[in-house]
Amino acid sequence: MIQLYWKNATAAVVGARHGMSPGDMEKVDAQIRSAHQAVVEQVRAGKLGYAKLPVRDDYKQQVRALVDRYRKDATDLVVLGIGGSALGNLALQAALNPSNYNSLTDRVRKGPRLHVLDNVDPALVSETLKGLTRRLPTTVFNVISKSGETAETASQFMIVRELLRRKVPGNWAERIVATTDREKGTLHDIARADGYAMLPVPGDVGGRFSVLSPVGLFSAAMCGIDIDELLAGAAAMKEKVENAGDWRRNPACVLAAIKYVMFTAKKKPMHVMMPYSNRLYLLSDWYRQLWAESLGKAVDRKGNEIFTGPTPIKALGATDQHSQIQLYREGPNDKFTVFLEVETHPGETRVPDVFSDVPGLAYLRRKKLSKLLTAEKQATEYAMAHSKRPTATIRFPEIRPATVGQFLYLYEFTTSLMGELLDINPYDQPAVELGKQATFGLMKREGYEKIGRKIRRFSKVDEQFLA
Repeated sequence: MIQLYWKNATAAVVGARHGMSPGDMEKVDAQIRSAHQAVVEQVRAGKLGYAKLPVRDDYKQQVRALVDRYRKDATDLVVLGIGGSALGNLALQAALNPSNYNSLTDRVRKGPRLHVLDNVDPALVSETLKGLTRRLPTTVFNVISKSGETAETASQFMIVRELLRRKVPGNWAERIVATTDREKGTLHDIARADGYAMLPVPGDVGGRFSVLSPVGLFSAAMCGIDIDELLAGAAAMKEKVENAGDWRRNPACVLAAIKYVMFTAKKKPMHVMMPYSNRLYLLSDWYRQLWAESLGKAVDRKGNEIFTGPTPIKALGATDQHSQIQLYREGPNDKFTVFLEVETHPGETRVPDVFSDVPGLAYLRRKKLSKLLTAEKQATEYAMAHSKRPTATIRFPEIRPATVGQFLYLYEFTTSLMGELLDINPYDQPAVELGKQATFGLMKREGYEKIGRKIRRFSKVDEQFLA
């Protein structure tokens, strides 16, 4: 089981101005208890869809049925999605398969090559599709969109659909799996009409909470990731954090308490996640969307303007010791950092026994790179504490589906607790809608002409401001 270690976020290490004191813990005690009770009651009432996912067998069986149908003969899997329809897929693949997965031979690789088109960058789309030209008949395209009208995913889907119709006549529709609303919507209707295989996007689960649903499970299972273990890990964390025992032994409650106090009382609005593992780096991308879209809100539940929300930042150890730590240690003391540490890494490399006569290099002889990476993390942790910069660590005994599942559920539940503490709705994202409507207007979608005209006037370049 992963663990939270938070000594270096305490006043005893970084001082009372920047760290959690016993008094801070007492002040937040009633709020944490109330927040935990509220979230658990919502879970037990069936109001939080994401909380059902670790123990839902039906979704798992639907995914497995399609994997059995497609995986044997598929050389490539392309995910068409953006935001919550892509970040979870990328994070699972990066964490649980080798970094060179796509370049492995068919015999060694555990499933099809995975390509995630998480943007409408024309070079990304065209280059990916061009690389698949000869393998289109053995490529599966998983289009993920609850409604089917998200402009980015819809445009990708339209391109792929026509490409398959031209290049794979006869059975082109068999190459598409639509993950969408089970009952209605544009993509649902097209999928029914064209005859695609379908998987459900849960109606009560927002995109950023959907990684443990068919949205994330299909690509994971197709690429050989053990989704049974992934979900079992999430279920184990679910049981742990929903337990009504001492909240100071509950990792979600403690993490939420620290982050809340850092944000509100210690004036640290920047919340950094810094894995000391390349495999865990894309979990930071997943965390950024979860944290930003859930907690960045203009109004509280009563409608009062509050403009709240800690800003999530990602970094990578040891890489960003050489690019960001200078700022973190000597810049504004406005950041709280969570390190991700791995006890046993998936692979190991040892430095050879050379340069014994070179004083500046001899100490590295015969050392494991895992030992060096851990030393880098501990050194950074010490340096941050020396500069009165609070940190905490989430410890992974190893990187495997169970521990990744535990991490995902830990942060989802912590996000719910933060929503209660900040008195905001962490499950909507109203600020995203205006940008979508503006895009519709600029692309001349029917019904959005008025905002289109307004945006075009706004976007017109005024040459006096060109430098």
